[in-house]
Amino acid sequence: MSSSRPTTVGALRDSGYAPRTVKSEIRQNLLRKLRSGEDLFPGVHGYEETVVPQIVNALLARHDFILLGLRGQAKSRILRALGGLLDEEMPVLAGSEVNDDPLRPISKYARELIEEHGDDAPVAWVAREQRYVEKLATPDVTIADIIGDVDPIKAARGGHILADELTIHFGLMPRANRGIFAINELPDLSGKIQVGLFNVLQEGDVQVKGYPIRLPLDLLLVFTANPEDYTARGKIITPLKDRIGSEIRTHYPRSVEVGMGVTRQEAWTERADVEVETPEIVSEVVERIAFLARDDKRIDQRSGVSQRLPITVLEMVVSNAERRALLLGEERAVPRIVDVYAALPAITGKMELEYEGELHGHEKIGRELIAAAAHGVYDDRAGGADVDDIVEYFEQGSALQVGEDSSAEACLAGFSTVPGLLDLVHQVGLASESASAGAKAAACELVLEALVAERRVTRTSSGSYRRPPHEDGPGSGGGMHTFDPFGA
Repeated sequence: MSSSRPTTVGALRDSGYAPRTVKSEIRQNLLRKLRSGEDLFPGVHGYEETVVPQIVNALLARHDFILLGLRGQAKSRILRALGGLLDEEMPVLAGSEVNDDPLRPISKYARELIEEHGDDAPVAWVAREQRYVEKLATPDVTIADIIGDVDPIKAARGGHILADELTIHFGLMPRANRGIFAINELPDLSGKIQVGLFNVLQEGDVQVKGYPIRLPLDLLLVFTANPEDYTARGKIITPLKDRIGSEIRTHYPRSVEVGMGVTRQEAWTERADVEVETPEIVSEVVERIAFLARDDKRIDQRSGVSQRLPITVLEMVVSNAERRALLLGEERAVPRIVDVYAALPAITGKMELEYEGELHGHEKIGRELIAAAAHGVYDDRAGGADVDDIVEYFEQGSALQVGEDSSAEACLAGFSTVPGLLDLVHQVGLASESASAGAKAAACELVLEALVAERRVTRTSSGSYRRPPHEDGPGSGGGMHTFDPFGA
């Protein structure tokens, strides 16, 4: 903090400081950022034309607001970014538990300090990071946690009667005075706690244990909730809902490109022990899994499919490629489609299934999503390409075993036995002739996965590509090409 800041009430007044509400402060800083074109919510993508304008409007209107959205829609990140709209520092009366404004004190402690010391009363400065207070709502949260309670020990040590304001142990909300107070998952608060918020939102004050203590708090109150809970059938009290100024809906990325940008930003893919080269087609397959899951009727869409799904899946994909590279003594890890199957545990744990989905099971649905995602990537990039020779190879009874621990070179040796496969990935741009062996192998696997989705080829749980089951029969001929994991 700057050493030139006033340190007494008198010096602060002489400096020209003028008190203002936190909502006015945020509004003025927001206007400045809008004029300069600054990024209001760094790291938040896909909301530029939807959510962000609504938040800006709410803040300009000096509204408290709630973000309604499913899990993994950056609600908490947005709320935490609001702290950047506060001043860098704020003056408070030194020792105040409720951030009393030196020129407009609200607590008894502050009033007595001013009365005793006058203009010499000490002033401290609070950084903007300390002015954002967040609480996750749980059913066990009490009024004492949020508002405060009488502290008998404090009364005894100070020689105060219990009715004295100085005996109060303030909760999170009064301690956030002149700042931002955020409550995540608002409907999870018990009914009596929601009732306790009425006065703060409508009158701007709090009461503790029924004592006639008026504490006019200056706050921006922001909340998050799941839309299913924020209804008359849910767990929100209607009068509280009525008092929240703006209701803003968040959403998942609306394009695969935006989703890939978010996943790329959040996923931990840079590893210190091995160089990682992630083909774009693999990243896109991972992202499309989430998009497909969000439209799958077997998956509970009320719970949502979090953006954490592609983030954790990509991390697992890279980890499996890293493990393979270390096992084979390779300096570069190149994820392939087979690594997406190895990341099934990161997919199944992120899906809540409907009854129909339970009949199929998490793993079966996960595998179908991977194949369908691969088909979507292939269709966008190479749809309509001639794959008859490839399909005929499997229809004649030949098969390929693609092991997740097989080297890229060994995979390419196997893929080269499939007529036209390597030529196809070069012709349609899935992998250039100068691409790494890993990238070429990933492209070949993408083509095969697309054929699996079209039911022209089948893939076993062990990673074997072969003819669809209805083609099996006596005298089929052909053979299995198995990759040596440690082969060249």
